[in-house]
Amino acid sequence: MIYKIFTTEQWHQLEAEGTTLGAPIDLADGFIHFSTADQVAETASKHFAEQDALILAAVDPAPLGEALKWEESRGGALFPHLYGALKLEDVTKHWPLALSGGRHLFPDGLL
Repeated sequence: MIYKIFTTEQWHQLEAEGTTLGAPIDLADGFIHFSTADQVAETASKHFAEQDALILAAVDPAPLGEALKWEESRGGALFPHLYGALKLEDVTKHWPLALSGGRHLFPDGLL
């Protein structure tokens, strides 16, 4: 699985429209940023510090096909980037990503 963190507003927009090209940073970069399970906690702390009421979405990378590229990013690690729209049907599961004591609370067993 790969993971995308959404604000509540972005998540509701995806639910309403059925597709998204991502957050403003995704639009600026030309692809949708995802993280692996090993990367998502650092992504949350770096890009969503002190933000509460987030949504964590799990996506199976296989159906994304060739639109998903693994590219070098933070610290030389390979990150999944989707060059195209993400469809709501691509999301296999989602969870609230609350903030407690300055840390995001991830679903049991994810990290």
